Amino acid sequence: MQLKESGEMYLETIYVLSQKKNFVRAIDICDEMGYSKPSVSRAMGLLRDGGYINVAKDGGITLTDLGLEVADRTYERHKVLSKFFISIGVNEETAVNDACKIEHVISSETFAALKKHMNI
Repeated sequence: MQLKESGEMYLETIYVLSQKKNFVRAIDICDEMGYSKPSVSRAMGLLRDGGYINVAKDGGITLTDLGLEVADRTYERHKVLSKFFISIGVNEETAVNDACKIEHVISSETFAALKKHMNI
């Protein structure tokens, strides 16, 4: 299953939430992303079926190894791009918003070159 930008955003959100709390539920994702419960529920079903997440009987959502790989890659891109934009004078809010858009479309080659340029 080819993951779309929205799927990457959900995985990244689950990843970030799991860093803050031990138990991530669909309602936490709703609150964090500002999406409705039905939208999040549908997305969780697709991610589960794709092998990106596990959903326990108690509602706890965890990333599979595949989900963690995608989330970690997306979050790393977000952090590096935000840092780069801020370093060239973009205000933090704009830098973070732009990084959020670009992190899903930047090629691995370009991202690797950016990291090399930044000595990361």
